[in-house]
Amino acid sequence: MRDYETMFILKPDLEEEDVEAVLTRFQGLITDGGGTVAGVNKWGKRRLAYEIEGYGEGIYVIMEFVAEAGVARELERVFKITDQVLRYLSIKKD
Repeated sequence: MRDYETMFILKPDLEEEDVEAVLTRFQGLITDGGGTVAGVNKWGKRRLAYEIEGYGEGIYVIMEFVAEAGVARELERVFKITDQVLRYLSIKKD
C-alpha cells in the first residue's frame, strides 16, 4: 500500500449535489479496490491560470488516500473519462 495525493478540478457550473456525487464515486473506487481515503479537502471555486475548455474557474478538490498502485491507475483512468473533471494530477507521497 502506498500513500497518494490527487488534486482534480471540476467544472464550475456543477451543483453541490453533483460535486458530492462525483466525490462519492471516486472515494468508492478507492475503497472498493481495498484502499482507504485519508482525507478530502474541497477548496471550492478558484480562478484558473488559463482557460480550460472555455472555463475561467474550477472547483478544486484535494484527496489523500492509501491504496495499491492498480487502484491509483484505475482512478486516473476514470478521471480521463469523467466529463465533470477538467484536470487532475496524482502523486505518490514519500
